Amino acid sequence: MATTSRGLAQDRAKIAGGQDHEVKYEAKREGVSKDTVKKAVKSAGNSRKKVEAEIWH
Repeated sequence: MATTSRGLAQDRAKIAGGQDHEVKYEAKREGVSKDTVKKAVKSAGNSRKKVEAEIWH
């Protein structure tokens, strides 16, 4: 895992559905709306792979 400037570990395998910048990034990356990403996170959990599978299911 990467470390932030504050010394905190980042887990890039997860999406924080409450963090607008993460939802926005994933939405742009997948070419879908932010609402679609939020619904996928709520349905599939915060695993990036599961969210991507939920979006394209």
